[in-house]
Amino acid sequence: MGPLNLLTAVVLSMCCHVPLAFAWTVNNFLMTGPKAFLTYTSSVQVGARSGIQECKHQFMLEKWNCPESTLQLSTHNGLRSATRETSFVHAISAAGVMYTLTKNCSMGDFDNCGCDDSRIGQTGGRGWIWGGCSDNVAFGEKISKQFVDALEDGHDSRAAVNLHNNEAGRLAIKATMRKACKCHGVSGSCSIQTCWMQLADFREVGNYLKKKHEHAKKLEMDKKPAKAGNSADNRGAIAHAFRSIPQTELIYLEDSPDYCIKNKSLGVHGTEGRECVKAGNNLSQWEKKSCRRLCHDCGLRVVEKRVEVVSSCHCKFHWCCTVKCEKCTQIVTKYYCARQETGRKPLNKTKRRHRAQRH
Repeated sequence: MGPLNLLTAVVLSMCCHVPLAFAWTVNNFLMTGPKAFLTYTSSVQVGARSGIQECKHQFMLEKWNCPESTLQLSTHNGLRSATRETSFVHAISAAGVMYTLTKNCSMGDFDNCGCDDSRIGQTGGRGWIWGGCSDNVAFGEKISKQFVDALEDGHDSRAAVNLHNNEAGRLAIKATMRKACKCHGVSGSCSIQTCWMQLADFREVGNYLKKKHEHAKKLEMDKKPAKAGNSADNRGAIAHAFRSIPQTELIYLEDSPDYCIKNKSLGVHGTEGRECVKAGNNLSQWEKKSCRRLCHDCGLRVVEKRVEVVSSCHCKFHWCCTVKCEKCTQIVTKYYCARQETGRKPLNKTKRRHRAQRH
């Protein structure tokens, strides 16, 4: 099953408790599902995809780079990981779903939803009142919970952690919203303004959650599934462990594996063969150090390859209304992580850790 089919399966399993193995039979759902529910499902799918795309952007130059296996968000069917990285996956996915639902609602894509006009006409502050079209985050949050949180039907600590991180992702949407205003008055005097709240660009949400990922908190508690008859005790233990952690923070249960080394059983691909950045205009310090981080710190060397890249060029607008481009070919230099040459010993795990800490 390809990534998009898998994503569709995950979405359908979230929304209507369809077993994952059978959820890919989308046509049956399209023919029998209510129209409104079908509309939401389409938006949830787009939102989940945007979350994964943002995950890949945020981690593209890190040892863990949000591989396709992260599309599997639930804790059932044997997937029980609860690392710092999966905390980000849950948060950004929930945020992506809420963001898309909210945006579609404000654009009038749903019959039963529109702008948030609950405060229109009220005084917001000195010289301005609420007006315009505020994005309806309450609607996006409500529907997102119904879809995304439906994945977690367990009562153990892992399910609780995933639900917590889902909520942290939704709160990130609210935390990054911004006020937009329009001036009113004679000759542009701006004697009074009408203002509304609008969603930030989703990249800002990704940046916000990436910082939360860097400061994620490890939860120390029993990770075993709840036993029959002790669900109340289990809920009590979970509540006790969560009591001091703000809902806005990401949390995890397990230390991350060594992402330098390929491990099929854990879904870790390793960094051998990964591309890094060594030269270019306007590179950040983080980008400039990517070869050290991905290659050298993992006991690998950097190899240089000349590759042929084809791109569109000399584009012209033709009336009306097409743009026609030529195909241009250029040779560019790219850098990749490769195994050490024969006779040279790779750095062991301890040396890699010490080296990483110095930088």
